[in-house]
Amino acid sequence: MIRTTVAMVGCIVGSAAQAVCPEYMDHSMRKLHSDEQVNLCETQAGKPMLVINTASHCGYTPQFKGLEALYQNYREQGLVVVGFASDDFNQEAKDEAAAAEVCHVNYGVTFTMLAPSHVKGPDANPVFRELASQSQAPGWNFNKYVVDGTGEVIQHFGSNTAPESKVLQAAIESVLQ
Repeated sequence: MIRTTVAMVGCIVGSAAQAVCPEYMDHSMRKLHSDEQVNLCETQAGKPMLVINTASHCGYTPQFKGLEALYQNYREQGLVVVGFASDDFNQEAKDEAAAAEVCHVNYGVTFTMLAPSHVKGPDANPVFRELASQSQAPGWNFNKYVVDGTGEVIQHFGSNTAPESKVLQAAIESVLQ
C-alpha cells in the first residue's frame, strides 16, 4: 500500500513538474555575447513569459526600451521576459558584441537575451517551433508572445504592437492573475 501511494505521488509530482515546464522550453541556449547557458525551464519555473524575436538593426529596435520598461514594471509580479536575437529577417548585427551593445548599452536591456538563432521555418529553435504551432510564426522582427505559466500561448502580437500598447499590457496582466 505504501509503495503504491509513493508511486502515485511520484507520478503526480512528475506530472506537475512536466506541466510547469513544457518540453519545448527544456533546452539550454546561450546568452547573447556570452558563454553562459540558460535553460528556460529554470528561467521560467512556472512563471508567465513574454517572448520576443529581436534584431539589432530593425526599424522596431527602439521597442527594446519599452520591453525593458514592461519587464521592470511586471517582473516583481512574476513576468519573465526573454528576447531571441535572430537574423532570419536579415537585420541582426553579424557580430554578437555589436548586437549586445545595442541591447544592453543603447537600450539598457536587463531581461534575458539569447544568442542568435532561427525563429521561423524548419530550422527554428524549439521554442519558436512550438510558439508557431500554438499561434503563428513571426512575420518580422519584434513579434511578442504572451505565454502562461504552463507554456501555453495566450496571445500573439505582431511587430506593430508597441510594448506600451494597452492590449499587450492587458494580455500580460491576464497571465499574472
